[in-house]
Amino acid sequence: MIRVNGREQAGLDETVEAMLQRLSIDPRGIAVAIDGEVVRRSAWSSTLVPDGCAVEIVTAVAGG
Repeated sequence: MIRVNGREQAGLDETVEAMLQRLSIDPRGIAVAIDGEVVRRSAWSSTLVPDGCAVEIVTAVAGG
């Protein structure tokens, strides 16, 4: 199991990039952290989402 933005989900032994595609999340303007560590966008295709981790996906919002 993994926790994505506070919701439990089955862990599928996939990369960050694959997880975002599976969840239908547009990768533009977002940041991803695994267990509090930001994952660089250039590493999304090679970084596995480990079982038991907490993933936070945040969206940049214009304004202030």
